[in-house]
Amino acid sequence: MKQLLLQYKPFFIFLLKFFVLYAVLSVGYRVYLNQFDASKNELDGFTQTVAWQSKEVIVFFGKEANIEPNLFEPCMNLIYQGKYVARIVEGCNAISVMILFAAFVFAFSTRWVKTVSYILAGCLIIHILNVIRIALLAMALYGYPDYEHILHGVLFPLFIYAVVFVLWVLWLWKFSGYEKETAGK
Repeated sequence: MKQLLLQYKPFFIFLLKFFVLYAVLSVGYRVYLNQFDASKNELDGFTQTVAWQSKEVIVFFGKEANIEPNLFEPCMNLIYQGKYVARIVEGCNAISVMILFAAFVFAFSTRWVKTVSYILAGCLIIHILNVIRIALLAMALYGYPDYEHILHGVLFPLFIYAVVFVLWVLWLWKFSGYEKETAGK
């Protein structure tokens, strides 16, 4: 048994690091969200910021857009060209995706400064692309409302997860130093 544990030690360390950081960040995020009363339609500030930034991206493209609080649930309504096209809820802010990204990068980390820098840069990239994704989704839903399931449920999630996958691969191949660190053992 001891030999088996030694043989798979890097794998067990990866799992431990991943699940510890994932749990810590998830609990921290849950604590943050618990400050807001969903029964009073209170929406967290980060999701409101994502909604506002998404609207600003649409305006940047020269289109009319507005956001307004939903009166019946904790979300922001996104109005495009005078028509309600989407609601931006807490799940749209990509925080859960950023937590998953950070936990994976941390699990393959060897140096703190490089790891924290990459996590911060990656989360910023995810955030920016998520805001653009929401803006493009709103414009697409306006023109193609019959394709909502494919656009919202398949195409746009595939986009954000593909970006995360590319960032993970870049981390492993170019930045982590993990291969060099474990090759010497």
